[in-house]
Amino acid sequence: MARNLIKNPCGEEELEHWEDVQHGGDGWKVEELPGDCGAEFPSDGISKYFATSFEWCCKSQKIDLLNEGYTAEELDAQPKILVSDWYAARTDAGCSYELTVQLLSDSQDVINEYKSENITIPEKTEGTWNQLSHTFSEYGPGVRFIQFTHGGQDSVYWKGWYGVRMTNSSITIEA
Repeated sequence: MARNLIKNPCGEEELEHWEDVQHGGDGWKVEELPGDCGAEFPSDGISKYFATSFEWCCKSQKIDLLNEGYTAEELDAQPKILVSDWYAARTDAGCSYELTVQLLSDSQDVINEYKSENITIPEKTEGTWNQLSHTFSEYGPGVRFIQFTHGGQDSVYWKGWYGVRMTNSSITIEA
């Protein structure tokens, strides 16, 4: 089974390993599932999530693929790179969410990029968890880093953590 290259994907270590953290509004908060006005996660083993606030919150991780044990030859063969993120709204507040993943060269130039649309979830939803996934293939040689960035906020501008919730982020490379 392919290993997840995202460190601390569910907030078990608060914001450890996450970089370029923007704390809009009241900032990020790690909460226990299902949380206030939330739904259970659809699979076992996930107990926490990251919650956003009333102004834009985002965070990222840059993965050095050579440091993770991949060789230049393996990477230049362009194995499929699978990206996944889970997001949900509270049942009492609308929110928005975005995901951007960039494949970067040795010199950090963008070789390929996936950027989701700005996903808007209206108020009064079920709070159901949604999975967003993307597979990179035939992206060209030279990928040495992957930059994963996601973020969001609530749409009601309430003090606290009423924005989009995110958990179980993953990047895996098919062998």
